[in-house]
Amino acid sequence: MLFFAGLIAGLLIFAGMGRAVEVTSTNDFCAICHVHPQATSSWKQGVHYATQSGYHTACAECHLPPKGEGYLVEKAKTGMRDLWSLWTKDSTEFDWDAASTLERASKHVYNSSCVKCHENLFPAKLTREGSEAHLYYKQMTEKGEDMQCISCHLNSGHYIEGYLHGSNTGFAATATRPDTLFQSPATVTAFEDFDEQIPGSGVSFRMIAVPGGEFTMGSPADEPLRDSDEEQKLVKVDSFFIAEVEVTWDEYMEFYRQTASEGRTTDTEGSRRQDADVDAISGATPPYGKPDQNWGMGQRPAISMSWHAAETYCKWLSKVSGKNYRLPTEAEWEYACRAGTVTPYFFGGDPAKYEKKGLFGGKPDTSVINTYVIYQGNSPSKTLEPPAVKANPWGLKNMSGNVAEFCSDIYEGTDEHVIRGGSFRDDASGVRSAARDHTRKDEWLKTDPQMPKSIWWYSDCFYVGFRVVMDYGSDDK
Repeated sequence: MLFFAGLIAGLLIFAGMGRAVEVTSTNDFCAICHVHPQATSSWKQGVHYATQSGYHTACAECHLPPKGEGYLVEKAKTGMRDLWSLWTKDSTEFDWDAASTLERASKHVYNSSCVKCHENLFPAKLTREGSEAHLYYKQMTEKGEDMQCISCHLNSGHYIEGYLHGSNTGFAATATRPDTLFQSPATVTAFEDFDEQIPGSGVSFRMIAVPGGEFTMGSPADEPLRDSDEEQKLVKVDSFFIAEVEVTWDEYMEFYRQTASEGRTTDTEGSRRQDADVDAISGATPPYGKPDQNWGMGQRPAISMSWHAAETYCKWLSKVSGKNYRLPTEAEWEYACRAGTVTPYFFGGDPAKYEKKGLFGGKPDTSVINTYVIYQGNSPSKTLEPPAVKANPWGLKNMSGNVAEFCSDIYEGTDEHVIRGGSFRDDASGVRSAARDHTRKDEWLKTDPQMPKSIWWYSDCFYVGFRVVMDYGSDDK
């Protein structure tokens, strides 16, 4: 008798738990914590809500794995995280734009849930580009690679205005010819700052004269948060010019427009474009996706291009200006970033004190670093325009933060190139003057379905750009 009573009680408890799980997985229950109005409005504009069938995909169907695949465990973790945010954070300070980035969104969407609903990856109305992309996804996942649907379908759950995926046929439209203002490039007659002019365009940019000298490159052993690849050495640098800011979208799109081949299509690179001997200044093919991540172009730093594309841009700029533009060496980059300083940053401050100390470590005083650097501590998870920060002592902006920058050097022990400066994604340690990193070609092209993969655009890297330097040679003196 006791057995049956216990069994009935157990079944009732189980049934009650099942009902509790069901109730706490509804959209209305999710909305109790997710009070940001933009989250709801963008969801109702998304393709998974505004469907032809009238079926509205629920929050839990994307933000939890399928039942039987860790559903309850992830539900508990998600619930605790949401409750903590509800109790400890002010909803008016929620940054929906930051939450909508691929980096953040990919942590809260389960690929297994995408695949459960979309069992047929090759529906009848799928475009050719879509078929190629889905075939690539299938092949790579069968090899055990971690591929995420959201990498190409970021706007499927929540609508993002202007977002495109797949071959971006609209990219070329942004490279329209402006009213022509400059008939010739700037003439350099002395070693002083000047404004370069791109002929056939209304685009100009500031170049800063940097006198040569000796400096100690790298960081001392006692510098807080330093890495082992920052060994110090005495380096001599010749005088050179360097751009005041990173190459902007306005500048890069002028290169794209002037080098665009008539009739260029949006398909893969093609064998001819792989041959560097065909045309040293051949322009980039259209990107597979939206390279500015919908953050905006204009004066924001150009991103998503490969090191090869950046180098080709320098060759093109040299050709149209009659000067010798190139990527900086790593030594030139750090010399310009330090601007005569020997401290961790070109401004004052201890890197360790700019970092948050654990859960209850309190909020660090970042008023100084916030003035000069766009980094993880103050970034809206995207790039910003030059006026957002003050310049270093030599008049250069965003040498640290905003986007990391390509250098011409090969990173030791690899076939990758050095990148310097850190980006909006980095913490205080990553934006120190001596901090170093390198490209990761395979990782940054992981979701590019094209065969061969693009030599011009990274499909998975949105935080690296570049700035140009110009030699101060005898012809310019």
